[in-house]
Amino acid sequence: MEISSKENTHFFSNNTILPVDRSSFKSESSTSKEKQSCCGGIKIFLGALSFVYFAKALSGSYLKSTITQIERRFDIPSSLVGVIDGSFEIGNLLIIILVSYFGAKLHRPRIIGAGCLIMSAGTFLIAMPQFFMGRYRYERFPSTINSTVSISPCLQDKSQTPLSALEKSQAKINAGCEKEAGSSMWIYVLLGNLLRGIGETPIQPLGITYIDDYAVEENAALYIGCVQTVAIIGPIFGFLLGSLCAKLYVDIGFVDLDSVTISPKDVQWVGAWWLGYLIAGVISVLAGIPFWFLPKHLPKPESRKDSSTSSEQSKFIIEENKDQHTSYQQQAKLAEMAKGKSLEFSSWLLNFLPSLKNLFGNPVYILYLCASIIQFNSLIGMVTYKPKYIEQQYGQTSSKTNFVIGLINIPAVAFGIFSGGLIMKKFRIGVLGAAKLSLGSSFFGYLLLLSLFAMGCENSDVAGLTVSYHGTKPMADDEQALFSECNSGCSCSKNDWDPICGENGVTYVSACLAGCQASNGSGKNTVFFNCSCVGIFESSQSSSAVVGPCQKGNECPKMFLYFLVISVITSYTLSVGGTPGYILLLRCIKPHLKSFALGIYTLAIRVLAGIPAPVYFGVAIDTTCLKWGSKRCGGRGACRLYDSSALRYVYLGLTLVLGMVSILFSVAVLWVLRKRSSPQDETLSANGERGACGTKSRKDHYVNSDQLIQSTYWPEKETRL
Repeated sequence: MEISSKENTHFFSNNTILPVDRSSFKSESSTSKEKQSCCGGIKIFLGALSFVYFAKALSGSYLKSTITQIERRFDIPSSLVGVIDGSFEIGNLLIIILVSYFGAKLHRPRIIGAGCLIMSAGTFLIAMPQFFMGRYRYERFPSTINSTVSISPCLQDKSQTPLSALEKSQAKINAGCEKEAGSSMWIYVLLGNLLRGIGETPIQPLGITYIDDYAVEENAALYIGCVQTVAIIGPIFGFLLGSLCAKLYVDIGFVDLDSVTISPKDVQWVGAWWLGYLIAGVISVLAGIPFWFLPKHLPKPESRKDSSTSSEQSKFIIEENKDQHTSYQQQAKLAEMAKGKSLEFSSWLLNFLPSLKNLFGNPVYILYLCASIIQFNSLIGMVTYKPKYIEQQYGQTSSKTNFVIGLINIPAVAFGIFSGGLIMKKFRIGVLGAAKLSLGSSFFGYLLLLSLFAMGCENSDVAGLTVSYHGTKPMADDEQALFSECNSGCSCSKNDWDPICGENGVTYVSACLAGCQASNGSGKNTVFFNCSCVGIFESSQSSSAVVGPCQKGNECPKMFLYFLVISVITSYTLSVGGTPGYILLLRCIKPHLKSFALGIYTLAIRVLAGIPAPVYFGVAIDTTCLKWGSKRCGGRGACRLYDSSALRYVYLGLTLVLGMVSILFSVAVLWVLRKRSSPQDETLSANGERGACGTKSRKDHYVNSDQLIQSTYWPEKETRL
């Protein structure tokens, strides 16, 4: 700070004419004011940017927490939910080039403010279908809804139901079909997430470069570290918000909650998913307000004006200007500026292909890029469907699942990222050591993941789906298996999903398919009697049943506890390798190609992992569905029941296969590094010259502004664990 004060004094004295007898006093006073203005301005920007990072991380993680809620609310399969999730990356890619090229030349704070408004508009748009698509309707037998008409579940004859009630019910269904036939409200969720991606685009590159341009050089890394720390905190609050909203019924405030006959443990339960998006949208609006009042430029520290260690972008522009003999002074004419920009673009275009060839000719870069793409496919797919896996495999509610992920898993990831950087610094690990640490982290992480195969729960006993009506296993994959002699006299539909739990511990798809002849009570307290299918079961002592599915086996809670422990350790272990892997990427690229290499790296991760992974993971998970819901107008809806064993093998198996393939590429990276290194020096340059990456001055070990723009991508993806 003392150096900064002297530089500010020098700056002031060169631009101010003062009387001789008062120069000392005024110079000192003005220096203090300028110092406070510079530091105050950048700290205000830092606080505003940190809040924006928190807002975008919160809304992104909240979307992950509502995946199953959206699937049930809109009656769509997991594969379509994957498309919705990937639309964020598509929106980001649409304008990333325009923002990166033109953003730095315009008013950066206001562009970030505009991005926040777009991001909030997208978040509000996601919630809008709730207010236009009517109340949520779940499948329930009429007697479980507070009704004055006593109806037998097993309809021997439709005349048992009053004609007026049937006509009224049919009229409602027909009206609903006319409304739903011309609309697919999930499209608004997709478009909203697309807008979120567009709005988020300028925040990272323009915010980080603004800090790097106007902060004192030795403080820049600290400021950026603060921003990234807040970005890691955001997902914690996002999942906790998801946990809170999942406890509330979807139509809270619009319906009488006493009339709701399902509980959060029911697979048809949908929480108030829309409420969290309204909260996240308001936070995004508030986060963008300060940027409209921040200046386009801040006073630049003297150390950054005459420093020979300017950013890579500044060096690049200076060198080009020297070669082209073009002046870019602020007072230059518009024609000269246009001509200069044209020459700059032409020069960039001519250098693009040789740079691309040089980059892809680097075996370390190519192999690490392939390893990262495949590993991110594994991680993104696993993270996207982790809430669904916990809910379906261990019978947990959405609320509890989100609470566990937000309060246990994400802090483990943050601690892992920090530990990786700490290990690198404490032991002064070079490039070869970084490759070993990254490989070891992945290997042991996926090895721990392998143990989760033994920590699953068996399928619940569901008559006609996982067990026969007589209690034998296994069942053939045939919808006709839902019908048996015990319910042959009932007028039942195989498309219904209104589960009841028999006294024998077996779940039946509906009271009708259980052959129940009478019921008592209403709502959640309904009890069914004289259920012929319950009575024939081997372990049956009575023939009654209650509303809702039976709980999973007694061993399942214990397995869930084991899963949590291994999951936290796995998240930590995989995250430790993030920082070393990124350092490996930075130090094995020629200095003038680093920004280009990081741009290609981020683009490849987004296009080849961020977009496709949720889709094909969703398609694979859909293959494990045992019972699909039916839309009111016909057609397949969301899955009601998964095969627990098949889901475990598909979800964990796909994650592990991709992880093992990425490890093979990491081994190849290590092999190439060993081949091109020596015992005396474990560092490596991009062209194979020994010591070129690690024997430079200490300044070269600091990541410049362009590198820091991209480095935030690692933690942001990893915090989704």
